[in-house]
Amino acid sequence: MKLTDVGEFDMIDQLAKIARESCPPSAVSRQNLTIGIGDDAAAWQNESGRTLATTDCLIEGIHFTKAITDWHDLGWKALAVNFSDIAAMGGHPRYALVTLGLPEETSTEDVLQFYTGMAELANRYETAIIGGDVSAAPAVFINLAVTGRAGKHLLTRNMARPGDVVAVTGSLGGAAGGLRILQAHRKPSEIGKALCEAFLRPCPRLEEGTLLVAEGVRCAIDLSDGLATDLKRICQQSSVGAVVEVAMVPLPPMLTALFGTEALALALGGGEDYELLFTAPIKTVEQVAAKAPCPVTIIGRVTTENPGKLNLISPDGQDFTLDNQGWQHFAHRT
Repeated sequence: MKLTDVGEFDMIDQLAKIARESCPPSAVSRQNLTIGIGDDAAAWQNESGRTLATTDCLIEGIHFTKAITDWHDLGWKALAVNFSDIAAMGGHPRYALVTLGLPEETSTEDVLQFYTGMAELANRYETAIIGGDVSAAPAVFINLAVTGRAGKHLLTRNMARPGDVVAVTGSLGGAAGGLRILQAHRKPSEIGKALCEAFLRPCPRLEEGTLLVAEGVRCAIDLSDGLATDLKRICQQSSVGAVVEVAMVPLPPMLTALFGTEALALALGGGEDYELLFTAPIKTVEQVAAKAPCPVTIIGRVTTENPGKLNLISPDGQDFTLDNQGWQHFAHRT
């Protein structure tokens, strides 16, 4: 059976099962592991508090092409996507390890620009790049591991409860619109530049993640693979259903201006926005919205019906069909 027959999420479930079965209870106890495979980051308790750990990879031809992403932006984004996982747990990043696989013809200047891009974001959030590895490779391969710190409470994917509302920070679809512009290899207009920036240099919602925890939110995920896909992950891990009113999904005005009726589909299934999607009682969300440094929008609700499923509702009250449900590795593609 090929990976395309199984799919990314089923494969992760199978690997997680093996990992859990191979880890003796005594090892978990010694490490005080509180969250393992299945969330935005792993978490364990130590003497000085709670530690978070996450890792992500970017592969040339799969996650990026050098035709549309320069090395400086690539360094920024490689670190930002890991910071976003830490934000989705309500933590703050602390240390980063960087592994690079590079073709022999890669220039020294390009690698230095990559590190400069990472360092720019790391300095903003007082995070140290403390080591890693470099190897020859047939294509550019980037893997980062980031550790962080968190307080007593964490944001996790399995804490959505019926009666909660579903909310999101910022706006959605900008990165997908920016990718469309960049792939067309055309010079973006002034309003298009903001969309390109959203794709090339996402800003992790670290301050917002900390605020969510402080205000009593316990369930969140960062939007990396698209709202439809990522909200389903919350539904599956929390054993609940969700309803989203698509007319409430916040869209960047420039996305609608450039893409018209396509804008909503880009917001629902485009991915790489790295906003925070969370659930909580409505009063809690209102408190978050009053203090957040960015807009916070309620887009739906958590239900007891159809556990593990997401129902999209159009303005006329009918079911809304979304052709692109979001990114999945190993999915069949046409």
